[in-house]
Amino acid sequence: MSLLDRTLAAVVLPDPAVARRTQALLDNKTKPRGSLGRLEELACRVAAARGVEVPELPVKAVVVMAGDHGVAAEGVSAFPQEVTWQMVANFVRGGAAINVLARQAGAEVIVADLGVKQPVELPGVRSARIGPGTGNIAREPAMTRAQAIAALEAGITIAEDLAARGVTLVATGEMGIANTTPASALAAHFTGASPDEITGRGTGVDDAGLARKREVVRRALDLHSRAAADHLDALARLGGFEIAGLAGLVLGAAARRIPVVVDGFISSVAALAAVRLSPAAAAYLLAAHRSVEPGHRAVLAAFDARPLLELEMRLGEGTGAALAMHLVEASIRILREMATFGDAGVSDSGR
Repeated sequence: MSLLDRTLAAVVLPDPAVARRTQALLDNKTKPRGSLGRLEELACRVAAARGVEVPELPVKAVVVMAGDHGVAAEGVSAFPQEVTWQMVANFVRGGAAINVLARQAGAEVIVADLGVKQPVELPGVRSARIGPGTGNIAREPAMTRAQAIAALEAGITIAEDLAARGVTLVATGEMGIANTTPASALAAHFTGASPDEITGRGTGVDDAGLARKREVVRRALDLHSRAAADHLDALARLGGFEIAGLAGLVLGAAARRIPVVVDGFISSVAALAAVRLSPAAAAYLLAAHRSVEPGHRAVLAAFDARPLLELEMRLGEGTGAALAMHLVEASIRILREMATFGDAGVSDSGR
């Protein structure tokens, strides 16, 4: 059995009884029942995912996967392709937005090269290269099926390594010039929404660039959507190395009962690909925020996720997920540190 097959078999739904017991503990804290709203829901979800009523404080890691895309040749991005390499170098130097926000959250940043056009041979970059960028989805498949499996298994391997090191909360991040285009195509394929509904400005293309980008997504869907044999084939035809890698990270984390804080549009498309391969994986996903990318709402709805934040962000890198990690930790601290009615000598109204 392959690593992918073993991982898919290991992803099981959390026990809802654990969440109920956690909620009972929260109901005994010195507050009206339910008064902490979604923080209580968040604590219960993390508890169920971990399989224990009172989870440990999270040990956090943000995994940023990078890859280039052949579709950049269609003029769908406001930035040149070499920016992918340059930003990966920025990540390992600690100078990007994700580095700042991850430091504040107390999270390690893991940077992986899944297929940057020019290899990023720098200290601190994990090489998990599948190839020097994907094919141009407007003209050919992004990947072979074998390459998609290799990218998924690269993500699974990173999740396994993090679990072995004691990480208990993972966030997803990505970098790849033009990657909102394959993400839009995959989102349209998986949700049934039209390219016009799904496709946004990404790095900030102008009106002409947006029209061109939507046309490229239409061409990609016409070429690949009906031809896709299954969800894995759709990921191979329309996705990207880093998108498939993040899908594998989600599956690997879910198989080890590690909650995953999902960042913006592209990370959410990767998470949706994971859910299409293993529906039970959705129970381990915590949606960090809703991006201004128009397709993000449809993608979140497809795996029944409510974002924790809405800050009009569209950067990627895992930035929204790093911010949401504070809320995850806050929910667990409430559960672990807040006094009960009995401890504090406070009368319980029963409501």
